[in-house]
Amino acid sequence: MIASPLTEGWTLTPVAGPVPDGIPAVLAAEVPGSAHTDLLRAGHIADPYLDGNEKDLTWMHHVDWRYDLPLTLPAAAADERVDLVLDGVDTVSRIRLGGRELGTTANMHRSYRFNIRPEANGTPRQLSVDLRSATAYAEELRGLLGDRPSAYHPVPFNFVRKMACSFGWDWGPDLRTAGLWKEVRIERWTVARLAEVRPLVTVTPNGAGRVEVHVTIERSGLENAADLTLEASVLGQTATAVVPAESSSAVLTLNVPDAPLWWPAGYGDQPLSGLQVRLLGGSAGAVLHSWDRRIGFRSIELDTSRDETGTAFTLKVNGKAVFVKGANWIPDDHLLTRITRARLDRRLDQALAANLNLLRVWGGGIYETEDFYTACDERGILVWQDFLLACAAYPEESPLWEEFESEARENVVRLAPHPSLVLWNGGNENVWGHEDWGWKEELAGLSWGSRYAHELLGGIVAELDPTRPYCDNSPYSPGEDPGDVHPNDPDHGTHHQWEVWNRIDYSAYRDEVPRFCSEFGFQGPPAWRTLTDYVHASDGGPLAGAPDPKEDPVFLVHQKADDGNGKLDRGLAPHLGVPADFEDWHWATQLNQARAVRYAVEHYRSWWPRTAGAIVWQLNDCWPVTSWAAIDSQERPKPLWHALRLANAPRIVSFGSREKELSVSLVNDTDQPWSGPLILRRETLDGAVKTERTEQVEVAARSVKTIPVGTGLSLSEDPQGEVLLASLGAERAIHTFVEDIDLRLDPNPLKATAEPVPGGYEVKVYAASLARDITLHVDRVDPGARVDDGLITLPAGGEWTFTVISTAAGIDPEEFVSRSVLRTANDLRAVPALTGAGHSTAATQ
Repeated sequence: MIASPLTEGWTLTPVAGPVPDGIPAVLAAEVPGSAHTDLLRAGHIADPYLDGNEKDLTWMHHVDWRYDLPLTLPAAAADERVDLVLDGVDTVSRIRLGGRELGTTANMHRSYRFNIRPEANGTPRQLSVDLRSATAYAEELRGLLGDRPSAYHPVPFNFVRKMACSFGWDWGPDLRTAGLWKEVRIERWTVARLAEVRPLVTVTPNGAGRVEVHVTIERSGLENAADLTLEASVLGQTATAVVPAESSSAVLTLNVPDAPLWWPAGYGDQPLSGLQVRLLGGSAGAVLHSWDRRIGFRSIELDTSRDETGTAFTLKVNGKAVFVKGANWIPDDHLLTRITRARLDRRLDQALAANLNLLRVWGGGIYETEDFYTACDERGILVWQDFLLACAAYPEESPLWEEFESEARENVVRLAPHPSLVLWNGGNENVWGHEDWGWKEELAGLSWGSRYAHELLGGIVAELDPTRPYCDNSPYSPGEDPGDVHPNDPDHGTHHQWEVWNRIDYSAYRDEVPRFCSEFGFQGPPAWRTLTDYVHASDGGPLAGAPDPKEDPVFLVHQKADDGNGKLDRGLAPHLGVPADFEDWHWATQLNQARAVRYAVEHYRSWWPRTAGAIVWQLNDCWPVTSWAAIDSQERPKPLWHALRLANAPRIVSFGSREKELSVSLVNDTDQPWSGPLILRRETLDGAVKTERTEQVEVAARSVKTIPVGTGLSLSEDPQGEVLLASLGAERAIHTFVEDIDLRLDPNPLKATAEPVPGGYEVKVYAASLARDITLHVDRVDPGARVDDGLITLPAGGEWTFTVISTAAGIDPEEFVSRSVLRTANDLRAVPALTGAGHSTAATQ
């Protein structure tokens, strides 16, 4: 097998549609790439992520393009096959070589292969890929099959197999890209090739590893078929099989005694072992094709048994139940070909540093690249993989049914080697949408995707990868029959909590105890530097100088949520108030986002093992935007990232309630017991102790102990001036009896100093009185700076040292302790507010 990528010499031509003046008739193209990236690189369009430029590029939704490449193929040997392989075409295309049409495509999520041996004769030809507007194709298909409802109707993303969020989402731009987004290459081979290699890895109860290597071969058809030999090896174990002339498949089994077990992060190591597969044949028995991957030995189970509460949803790895500390993952850049392995490594390192152990690849994006899954394998980050359906009714008729089946089969096989992949899921909010969003009436009997969720996709997983569990949808309540229980019932299976954020206060997170919360979240703006670099006022000046920055038309281009700013303000009002100053509002909304999500995660963790996982929406952004992300599009952690790091720490102390009584939960997600004196202390904001209790506790490994606080500590005669502290070893929590808007917080509680140290700076703070959520916004000093901690709360007399990583020259250290950089929740008490105090409720951090 000789593979030759086709990366040089391509051109791109707009061939139909509303092409504006100034766009060249032909321009140089990069492959992999897209029309957007080619035009952007050549300076023919403005950056779609900057200001309101997204709206200026809607003409690209309706343009047809053509990629051309002059191609001369050396003459093929008598026994040689020559194939053109396209790993990813975005999306609807006709592919021609010379005068011959090779085929058509209508699916971004699968690859295509064409036999071009007849053209391998040394004659110059042109390879052309004609790309039709995906919008036009989808609208045409909708006209043929009948309309279907969706969360973003009438946008027709559910009628074409293209990344759904390419059409825009409530956190993403509407660009509708077109291009050759994965590698294009020529493959030359003889006799036969490995068409599919599908390793199914399991571990027996006694610790032996087992690899069933399912192999499908394709013969060239250029000579009489003969027997072929397959060899597979891993960790010194080898298996061979003969593939008879009349056959095209075989299974090789490798047994590995005492296999090194692969574990999720926080549960053990992630040993990866090289698995090699060789296809031998021909007159000399030569290696015709080889396949090499790294695999991990682990077993996966999903417990969905019924119990006294409802239906469990508990993931087990190597027989050990795992509390899932997760985040939802979207494509890390809307312009997909700009995502590099280095960028993915940085993002996954941030996920790991936030104490996450799972990422859910959401169904409105893509099946991620090999780089993504390999990086997860190496780090022990579990992957929940959605099949790519999201928030819509999808027709089950041809041609979509066949496309769904083809892409599902290809990707289940492609991802089989990765130990990080632990769950296949049949889509996002399709079943729930059909049940609750008025679709039944709109559909009037039309198909909507039920058979995808309940038949096709699960059947493919059962056939091709029975080592991994399948769930019909998210949210979904497993039962004997679809519809047995409401799909979003918190007592059964997976649950999405979107009443919080959309309609009710985040304190309502604790009104339910879901078995597994696979979506929940709260919005906040990106880092200040990201916001001000990419979003300017409509008059072109600084955003903060606009009359009303958050209602400026350009700001609203980067706030996609329905009534997003209204929800942010209503979410702020009862907790922090709504600052009138935009910079204070920016800090307050970021802080409120972080607090809301931390409040939820700590609650969910306190109910382990009844609640077995929490997957926040969302880890990352694909462009500069106000969103639910913890890390913005320029890779800067928001305060939410620090909240996730704290809330998902291996051991935490948190306040909550049981039977309407204040309690403290001790969460020990380690393999060692946790013991010591639990200290409960009620004190004034300036540190005067009012009452205290100490008791010896021990928390077993991987368990939670919840202890009533008692009326002597849980009742305060001065709720505006006192707090309750709990500590066990180095872990602590603080409970306030009223919200910040009613606390008598000192607006300037800190004494702070900053000094240079090797590699950056140290910022030391001392709290003269309670200082809540101390955070350094270091990007305001140095765009490339990072800080090790955030959202640190100190009682009176507490001290903390922050380490700032910065290589920028000429920085005055005092900038790091200026008011715009060193922020606390306290300082919001000193700023003018748009609204008065809302209701007062107890708050916990």
